[in-house]
Parts: sequence; C-alpha cells; structure tokens
Amino acid sequence: MIAGVCAGVGQFFGIDANLVRIVFAVLTVFSAGAAALVYLLAWVVVPEEGEGGSIAENYLNKKKQ
Repeated sequence: MIAGVCAGVGQFFGIDANLVRIVFAVLTVFSAGAAALVYLLAWVVVPEEGEGGSIAENYLNKKKQ
C-alpha cells in the first residue's frame, strides 16, 4: 500500500481492495510497467477522501498564488 489508490478504487466499485491490488500487480507485470504509471497518475489526480483537491490541483493552485 503506497498511496491508497487500490483501496479507493475498491471502495468506489464495492469490491475488496486486495483484489484490486492483485489485478494491478498482474497488469503491471504483463503490461511492462504501464499499469504502474496508471497507478502513479491516479495518485496525483484523484483527491484523497475528505480532501478538497488532488495533489495536482493543490500544486497548480500554489503556483497561481
């Protein structure tokens, strides 16, 4: 568990987070790492539970100020 992406995806779709983790691991192996890039992208653009914005949104808002 690095950023909680799999747990969030599992909660959103109503499935066990461990199943999502296994799917991501298998996809990462068979996609030569492309699924790992998708995971990192989701970590940056999907806001954490209870937060007003994602990491990317917060970064862009800081740059505007």
